[in-house]
Amino acid sequence: MRTYASVLDVERTTTAEAQHALTHAVLRGLSRRPRSLPPWMFYDAEGSRLFERITTLPEYYPTRTERAILATNADAIIAAVDGDASSSLRLVELGAGTAAKTVILLEAALRVSGAVSYVPVDVSSDALEVACQNIACALPEVRIQPVVRNYTTQPLQLTSFDGPTLGLYIGSSIGNFSPDDARAILQRLGSQLREGDALLLGTDMVKDVSTLLAAYDDAEGITARFNQNVLRRVNRELGANFDVDRFCHRALWNSTESRIEMHLESTKDQDVSIRNAALDLHFTRFETIHTENSYKFTDESIRALVGDAGFQVERAWKDGRDWYTVTLACLR
Repeated sequence: MRTYASVLDVERTTTAEAQHALTHAVLRGLSRRPRSLPPWMFYDAEGSRLFERITTLPEYYPTRTERAILATNADAIIAAVDGDASSSLRLVELGAGTAAKTVILLEAALRVSGAVSYVPVDVSSDALEVACQNIACALPEVRIQPVVRNYTTQPLQLTSFDGPTLGLYIGSSIGNFSPDDARAILQRLGSQLREGDALLLGTDMVKDVSTLLAAYDDAEGITARFNQNVLRRVNRELGANFDVDRFCHRALWNSTESRIEMHLESTKDQDVSIRNAALDLHFTRFETIHTENSYKFTDESIRALVGDAGFQVERAWKDGRDWYTVTLACLR
């Protein structure tokens, strides 16, 4: 088997670019009502660490459910993409995080392909460094080409590749975006693929409300800390003076939009200054900052989403309770 040296020098965006993106997001989201912040702001070093803890909580079923689906069906997934067992296979993962579940697919890829490349893409360089270290230790045969990028705002420019490419968007990350934004993300990914390439999409399904709410408001309070951490980041990076303890975590089910919403609710009237954004804000008691959506899907809405993005569903794998779906779709 051919062995590649792992690429551990993570491509980084400049501090100025990151600062500009953060400032723009804060100005745009907090200057209007209802106030909001984009979910990518969660993932500084502390936010990434807290999210990894969330994935291990008993209430948070998506991670372990998806992992079980991948573990059971990894060989079938890879065979569906690389049925001829070509000499090269590339996996490109949006929102890779620490790539804990991706190892399952990479192991299956190595069983059938002579050369496997992995391109993890994430906004968090800290998470990518962990991902690269994990993959390099577990699977030294895999060639790793990490990219630090906010793929929701910056185009992904893949190099040419001699073999099929499987685009990964697992972890139910697609649910964090509005239907229009989700479609645009998949369309941009599709524009980088070619005939014979495919998309593997992980989606959380509609289910009973009590199970959904518990997953986003755990008894230990880790999700609350994860939500509040976005204010700590604004304090640290933009010179703000948010009193984090004066904002409490709220999770609710929006049945009309088929989504869980996370908010930070002001517990009293208060003023906040964000020095580096030249922004002064007044919050009234009970006013909220909308920080995240997590859309939940049906079989019909999955087909509609991937179809509108230019893909066609080929196969789908579910858990025994139909709580979660992993869908393989090919370019049309």
